[in-house]
Amino acid sequence: MTVHMLSVVPSEQDEFLRMAAKHFSEMNPSFVPQDDWKEHYFPTIMANPRYFLRWIGCDGKRAGFILFGLEKHRFLPRMTGVIYELYVLPEFRRHGVAKTCALEAIRQLRAHAPSKIQLEVTEGLVAASALWKSIGFQKVTDRYVLSGSGS
Repeated sequence: MTVHMLSVVPSEQDEFLRMAAKHFSEMNPSFVPQDDWKEHYFPTIMANPRYFLRWIGCDGKRAGFILFGLEKHRFLPRMTGVIYELYVLPEFRRHGVAKTCALEAIRQLRAHAPSKIQLEVTEGLVAASALWKSIGFQKVTDRYVLSGSGS
């Protein structure tokens, strides 16, 4: 399988949002795209020159997307590389597509000399955890979130 990554362009917003909604729904079946997500998610990504949004292509077919980028350290004068999202459609999984794209994103991030590269994996995504561990990432924290809508 030949894998390549191509930049997502502004005219592909609707197609990207459809695929991103599938991705988030797989991670959280109760995910419902809210109005602010529909309106701001894609334009915010596209407006930041430190974010890199790429389609994943396999043998001429669109197979997913990857979003990675650079962030300023909160307190220090250094940059951190971040892999925000990596989504491969189910029919393209288990063929090395995600690993190929992850390694290419890491290569591109390293060209900017970040102090580290980090990512988050949603609890329970065993295959995703295995992928990142196979590349050399190590679990260093548990992250807890308190919903703003709870009492």
